[in-house]
Amino acid sequence: QVQLVESGGGLVQSGGSLKLSCVASGNIFRINDMGWYRQAPGKERELVARITSRTTDYAESVKGRFTIARDNAKNTAYLQMNSLRPEDTAVYYCNAYIHSMGLARAYWGQGTQVTVSS
Repeated sequence: QVQLVESGGGLVQSGGSLKLSCVASGNIFRINDMGWYRQAPGKERELVARITSRTTDYAESVKGRFTIARDNAKNTAYLQMNSLRPEDTAVYYCNAYIHSMGLARAYWGQGTQVTVSS
């Protein structure tokens, strides 16, 4: 069974920083891409950043402020968030496309709350 567990969320003042972590565990053969999504109250879930073995992609609203990285040896993805704004407040979810026990599909974490106060 594969699990994604996020950590690192919390309350921070505008202009502050947080670093999120997402650890994948279980019977994992290979992880393709990993990403971070977020969902604010009353809004749809949106892509924040995504990383493959070769590329990274960011939402326009976070370019220059957020950095996604991964440690393949640890099956872990990170999201460094700097210059946080109140509009970054949301539940942040980790997503990964994982090959496990002959199958490949997307998995989601349970989410971690990020709150930015003005």
